[in-house]
Amino acid sequence: MTNAKKMLALLLATGMTLGQIMSVSAEEASTEAVTEAASAATEATDGQTLVASTNHFEAKFSPFFAASSEDQNVVDLTQLTLVTTDRVGAVVENAIEGETRSYNGTDYTYYGPASVAVTENEDGSVYYDFTLRDDLVFSDGTPVDIDDVIFSLYVQSDPTYDGSATLYSNPILGMEEYRSGMSTLSVLLAAAGEDNTDFSLWTEEQQTAFWAAVNEGGTAFAQEIVDYCVGAGMCEEGDVATAAANWAFDGLEADATAKDFFLAIAENYGWNFSAMEAETAGTALADLIPEDVYNYSTVGVETGESADHIEGIQKTGDYSVRIVATEVAANLIYSLGIQIAPLHYYGDESLYDYDNNKFGFEKGDLSKVRSVTTKPLGGGAYTFKDYSNGTVYLEANPTYFKGEPKIKYLNLLETLEDDKTVGIEAGTIDIGDPSYSGEVRKQITEYNGGDDTLEGDVVTIKLYDFLGYGYIALSANNVKVGSDPASDASKNLRKAISTVLAAYRDESIDSYYGDTAAVVNYPISSTSWAAPQVTDDGYEVAYSKDVEGNPIYTDGMSVEEKYDAALQAALGFFEAAGYTVEDGKLTAAPEGAKLEYQINIGANGAGDHPSFLLLKNAADALAKIGFTLNVNDITTASELYQTYQSGVAEGWCAAWQATPDPDMYQLYHSQGSTNYYCINDPELDDLIVGGRQSTDQEYRKTLYKAAMDIIMDWGVEIPIYQRSECYIFSTERVNIDTLTPDMTPYWSWMNEVETLEMN
Repeated sequence: MTNAKKMLALLLATGMTLGQIMSVSAEEASTEAVTEAASAATEATDGQTLVASTNHFEAKFSPFFAASSEDQNVVDLTQLTLVTTDRVGAVVENAIEGETRSYNGTDYTYYGPASVAVTENEDGSVYYDFTLRDDLVFSDGTPVDIDDVIFSLYVQSDPTYDGSATLYSNPILGMEEYRSGMSTLSVLLAAAGEDNTDFSLWTEEQQTAFWAAVNEGGTAFAQEIVDYCVGAGMCEEGDVATAAANWAFDGLEADATAKDFFLAIAENYGWNFSAMEAETAGTALADLIPEDVYNYSTVGVETGESADHIEGIQKTGDYSVRIVATEVAANLIYSLGIQIAPLHYYGDESLYDYDNNKFGFEKGDLSKVRSVTTKPLGGGAYTFKDYSNGTVYLEANPTYFKGEPKIKYLNLLETLEDDKTVGIEAGTIDIGDPSYSGEVRKQITEYNGGDDTLEGDVVTIKLYDFLGYGYIALSANNVKVGSDPASDASKNLRKAISTVLAAYRDESIDSYYGDTAAVVNYPISSTSWAAPQVTDDGYEVAYSKDVEGNPIYTDGMSVEEKYDAALQAALGFFEAAGYTVEDGKLTAAPEGAKLEYQINIGANGAGDHPSFLLLKNAADALAKIGFTLNVNDITTASELYQTYQSGVAEGWCAAWQATPDPDMYQLYHSQGSTNYYCINDPELDDLIVGGRQSTDQEYRKTLYKAAMDIIMDWGVEIPIYQRSECYIFSTERVNIDTLTPDMTPYWSWMNEVETLEMN
């Protein structure tokens, strides 16, 4: 099975779902085993148990160390969160009293454990003032106060913290001073090298054990990746450098060894062995190196002086804290969305004394926090009881601040993809989360006796937009007129191609997805709070105006008339770009441009991609006016990814994953690390930076809309589709009327699980 990074490359390159790409591994249970586990999970509960399917757990149910979405669901159900967000991922500032916001024309009120006030100061600093409800308790009856919040903040700020949260990377006053003067043993040993003779910070035995683990287990870990690449036809036997490049580790020398490859992986992950597990090609690194050496990446070693507290974390009351940022960082508020972990359980109360800079553990020693990773305790809607036989067992928390859940027991059952739908009909699962497709819809229709509506007598479907969108890109550096990618001529060339591509989106997406996807018109996921809405002033269908700025399409046009209109508009753009047009055809290209360009698509060499039909139809249309658009169907997704990451591709099809904050820096800023479009526009850069330098959501939204208009004017991206995902429910066993309405990627049935009822 491929590693996490390779899977991400496949997702980005193909636009497919994870379920479509991955096959079930040999370690996973059979259908019969899953059914038996499901039956066992519901025994002796007097019909008070809800069973929901899930993928495989890593059993890191800690609010600090959960990494997979499956483990995070357990955390979300058992913990309280400091920051509350709404259906589009926007922050709810007044969550204690509740805020009412409209979504899809309906008003919803959002409540949370804490409210936050954000204040931008004249000196450029920002205050985040949090206030907790004063009636919160953890599930064991212990009251919640601000010391639990401060403890949680310090855990995530510790120099040895290696969870997925990145609070420490934000510009919090005093954070750098607190984290300095200490490093992990693995980092120090790696920097010192195998021939080091200074053992003042560690023993010679530790150094010997470390390098033995690298030379044996680490090398074997990298060699397994090389072997996988050889087996997949990505490189020749012994060609480590090419294997590494296919694994997104470029720059190794041609004669690199497996050890060199491992050292590159280790450097990339800061010598954190746990984080390096993401690169596995099969065997866990923990199974290849000794446990004590594996733990070196969590052992703190003092190397100099450091601050004994973080100046920007300031206790202001029993139920309040102020976080001080030295500058505006729009995404910081999301990093502060920590779980409020109980100090008395995850830490040591005898080591907490705020006034004397003691925060519940010895700095550099998170061993107590790590020791309860598999057994969470919190104040969420449910309490954790057990994890066994592929099932997490949860029980309703009677002290939950929004009310005790009406369903007493909730079991999360590891389920094979194919069984997520079958289980609903068979009665072993009440809620499923299959990867949505036409086949799944057809199967559910059969279960519902031919009823193809979303709410049948047996299965009810609730659709929501996937957290990302598909697009087609044109490289500004490779599709241009002359030598200037930013010239009007270059933009017009790209808009000529984009106009025709955009015209064929509806037919292609409808053919591939049916009603499970929708065309999008801006380079942003429609799940984002910053996404332009049809009702907004200035909203436009992508590439629907000609070179003079006039609408290409008019009401009442037939489909064929629209295609013809798009082609005529394209001729106008080509002519404005400097192409010679005679009798409705292109006869010559201007200097630096061509009459032929290529777009790469990862359609498995068989045309299996939502944008493939679009490209073929657009290519046929463009051929009528003397322009050749080559559609290059690449079988290996990693090869496609490499073509545009390296800057070679002229055009490509892929998909972006969305995050709650719509920061555009990485994708579209001239210095962005994933600006594969090669867009370089000072005005766009200023808008993107401006969006980072404000905490005012409405103001940021206007900046991002202006930024998206510039991106579209460059003609480097054609937004294509937003596909759907789904939850499915047993209509017979779940009271559908009690499900939370208008589900989104940021708001699922779990967000209001306390109101859910069984039939």
